[in-house]
Amino acid sequence: MGSSSVITPEDVLESLMNDGTIDALRLKIINQLKANEELKNTTIKMAAQSKVLNTSGAEKQTKRELFDALRQELETPVLERASKAVWELILDSNGLGKEISETVERVFCKLSGREPPLFPHSNDIVLQPEKAVGNEKRKGKEKEYEIERENSKSKSKKRSFNDMNAEGNATDITGTSGDTPAAPHDAN
Repeated sequence: MGSSSVITPEDVLESLMNDGTIDALRLKIINQLKANEELKNTTIKMAAQSKVLNTSGAEKQTKRELFDALRQELETPVLERASKAVWELILDSNGLGKEISETVERVFCKLSGREPPLFPHSNDIVLQPEKAVGNEKRKGKEKEYEIERENSKSKSKKRSFNDMNAEGNATDITGTSGDTPAAPHDAN
């Protein structure tokens, strides 16, 4: 693609998917989630306090019955916490989030024939007071956009590409879908 053509987000995403970058980033996210002791401990605590396990007669149920009931009880709150942890990783301006931003920018520059960096990274700039005011205005505009976007969701049944992609990634990250139960893994 020459520098005269318009590079879309889909072009960048396709390039990242084709060269294996998305898979590598997904693996890094999964490994960081697995290493997240706070997430592990919270999940263990939730299971220990589970109504399913603490109901009389639970010891008479099969492992499969217990697992299915536990999954029904805890799947949503556990996935919500995992999702929050994933977003924290993705948005981290010093860790994986920075790597993702730089990778996307590098691919965009490669596709468009431009030289990186397109935008100076915030860590490289010391904000002057007048620049800080500009950033506050920008943050205000971003908040207005978020509110407008939320309001428009209720009017339209259409989902954006980002919304569908985020929904798909939640399934990819866990390695399971809502239709088929995952088999429990023995700790032994």
